[in-house]
Amino acid sequence: MMIEPERHPKGTIGRDGSSSAVQQVLKAFDDLEKEGRSLASAFQGLRTGYAALAEQERTRLFMQMLERVEVSKASVAPSLEALVQCDEGDPQWPGFLADLRRRVLSPRLKRFRKLAHIPGGLKFILDFRGDLLGAQREGGVELGALDADIVFLLEMWFQEGFLYLEEITLDSSYRQIELIKNNDMVHPMTRIEEMGRRLGKDRRCFALYHRLLPFEPVIFIEVALTSGLARSMEEVLTPAGEGSRIDTAIFYSINNTQNGLAGLGLGRMLIGKVVEYLRGENEQVRTFATLSPIPGFWKRYLHPVLEGRKADVRWGCREIAGLFSRKGAAAVRARSDGGVEGHEAFCKSLAGILDDERWVGDEELGRSLEGPLKRIAYSYLTEEKTGRGKPLNPVAAFHLGNGATVALRHVHFLANTTPRGLQESCGLMVNYVYDSDWLGQIRRTFQWFELMEVRGIFRRR
Repeated sequence: MMIEPERHPKGTIGRDGSSSAVQQVLKAFDDLEKEGRSLASAFQGLRTGYAALAEQERTRLFMQMLERVEVSKASVAPSLEALVQCDEGDPQWPGFLADLRRRVLSPRLKRFRKLAHIPGGLKFILDFRGDLLGAQREGGVELGALDADIVFLLEMWFQEGFLYLEEITLDSSYRQIELIKNNDMVHPMTRIEEMGRRLGKDRRCFALYHRLLPFEPVIFIEVALTSGLARSMEEVLTPAGEGSRIDTAIFYSINNTQNGLAGLGLGRMLIGKVVEYLRGENEQVRTFATLSPIPGFWKRYLHPVLEGRKADVRWGCREIAGLFSRKGAAAVRARSDGGVEGHEAFCKSLAGILDDERWVGDEELGRSLEGPLKRIAYSYLTEEKTGRGKPLNPVAAFHLGNGATVALRHVHFLANTTPRGLQESCGLMVNYVYDSDWLGQIRRTFQWFELMEVRGIFRRR
């Protein structure tokens, strides 16, 4: 199916509401199918034109691709009619089915598939899908069919033979270490020297690579080997002392460097592969857990609740105030600017205290806050759900969806007292614990799990 976009002077808007820049990108997308046109040249035009589009223009492009680069009703009608009139036992049935499959194959998918054969093509598709997901999330537009085309290809490309695992060590290239440093969005670093605390005998980093993107990891995970569960970032970044009995692997940072790979299960598979490797390296390591942040807990959840701006949740001001002992409530009131009477006033005072990072240095206040904050956070992680019934917190959704468990005793107070940790979750962090049966589930989910190549591992004995 060929696209023949309308011709408009530069900067004008077509009858369908799309700009001439969008029209040019659609034409470049169509050129991928043109006979006699250099594929590399067509891709260059597509990539250059797409990069120049503003965010709103990209959303219009996605919608135009759905509307204009699609299978027509007329093209599938003959095959459908033939199938309806044919019995399943008829020798022609398989042929009619094959013809229908060929006709309903998305013309968008055909074009995207060609890009994988061009240097930079896969990276373009990943960035394209990242923008597509952002448009769906922020703009509220339904682009599921376009996303399904790309996911279909990615699920084929990101499997056996295409992926390999590599450990990042202090012996790795400067470029690889720098990529890890620059892409750690969970615990950001300002200087590359900080990687020295994250790479060593008991501080490890593993990255998953695709053969078509050999110089840039698609996802990576940072691991601390510890004695028992780590309860704070200080414990994670402090190497185990000599003679320590290492029995636990703590996954404290997992980062997807390609937004376009969201939802493909690569994080789950990466954790499984690292668990398998660490088990083989040291049979004493039997506990596998995370030390995870709780993004959104303060700004998008607790703070609005305390200010009375969020009603459709488990906690209200009366319930929150009820979590405090008399002594704890008195500690909050004593630090309020004015008189604190009633549950709503108490919660607003509590919001003012938690909004100021200096509360961390007040030990008496900290003792009063610890129990209530941990209880609210645990409820947030386990009881608050999205409209689809998944945990409201995205990190909880990821780990609990992967088979991990969480308990109130695994929610830790003042576990991350950096400005980001306090602004994100009042300094709270949580352990998600993976049980011994989980690795078997991963093997069953990914049929090619055992065949994945592991590269660049410096054995530690």
